[in-house]
Amino acid sequence: MEELIGIQGIQNVEIAEILNNRQGNRRANLNRRQDPFEILNERMFIKVFRFSKQLVRDLLQILDPYIQGPSRDSALDKQAKVLVALNFFGNGCYQTNIGLNEFCGVSQSSVSRCIKEIANALNEQAIFNTWIHFPRNRREMDTIRLRFYDKYGLPGVIGAIDCTHVAIFPPSQNDEVYPEHIYVNRKNYHSLNVQLVCDDQLRITNINARFPGSTHDAYIWSHSNVSEAVSNFNRQNPSYYLIGDSGYPLRPWLQTPIRDPPPGTPEYAYNTSFKRARSTVERCNGLLKMRFRCLLKHRVLHYAPSMCSKIINSCAVLHNMCLAANIPIPEEEGNENVDFGIIQEDLEPANPNRARQNPDLVRGRNIQQQVIQNYFISLL
Repeated sequence: MEELIGIQGIQNVEIAEILNNRQGNRRANLNRRQDPFEILNERMFIKVFRFSKQLVRDLLQILDPYIQGPSRDSALDKQAKVLVALNFFGNGCYQTNIGLNEFCGVSQSSVSRCIKEIANALNEQAIFNTWIHFPRNRREMDTIRLRFYDKYGLPGVIGAIDCTHVAIFPPSQNDEVYPEHIYVNRKNYHSLNVQLVCDDQLRITNINARFPGSTHDAYIWSHSNVSEAVSNFNRQNPSYYLIGDSGYPLRPWLQTPIRDPPPGTPEYAYNTSFKRARSTVERCNGLLKMRFRCLLKHRVLHYAPSMCSKIINSCAVLHNMCLAANIPIPEEEGNENVDFGIIQEDLEPANPNRARQNPDLVRGRNIQQQVIQNYFISLL
């Protein structure tokens, strides 16, 4: 935690040096707000706000219909609100810092209002569905499928799935559907268990941030819209599927690794390619949380679970925007011991007698064996 706080301090020092160099002896300007587009170079702008200057301008145009300008309730203009929210998403600090004081002049309560307004706007369907969407047709699926095969030698993959935990402040105990204790995960902290699906380029194609931390990954998957969509498509197109770890049930539309195959076997070669392909979702999660550090375990979200879900969704939208614009991730101090919120969950091996009675499991194994026979026996 001290390391993460230190990062904010280092950033403040850098901003202060830039401001001092810019202002020189012009003391008359000290009480005027500074324009970060003029004051900061591109590298420092990205470090503070996670977006390039041009991408912030683009984001302002996208959000413009959904956010309010200056009013009696808030003197902040739309640009200031977006910058305040981006700064929070990027570092997860609720305290105002030198940069925000100089650029926006905001109080801590204003920061919270900005976060809520921008998060609500980014969750508008017209915005969210533009930036977060599963492949919409066979052509899009084939494009992803071919890239996965070219990179990892694993055919049929249209995405990788995993869950990650985002720490939240203990919610109210009065919720009858999701009482407070339901949010305590296996590592004994309150969280939301967030399902991510990504493609080979680490673009998030589906996200589900609604479930409490105690919920098993497989339960979230079975109750998600993407599960139904992929299974329906797979029944007519059996060579298209997602890949997940051993915490998910093997199905024709969701392939999982083989348990402990002996080295030197086709199954071992299959697992090697499988692991490399599935690592895309782990890297996606890592990139998402390193860019938007409010999602890290040590940066607890102090909002009701419903707003926490919107903040997580917002960061996913912004993540995809950064990828599309090739925005570099800022270099940070103290990344070595960061907890990315991955909690490994393995399903118990299926009872052989019951497994034979589950046609989806049988079909899933058949597809897995066909892939091994067609693509991995010849590699040995």
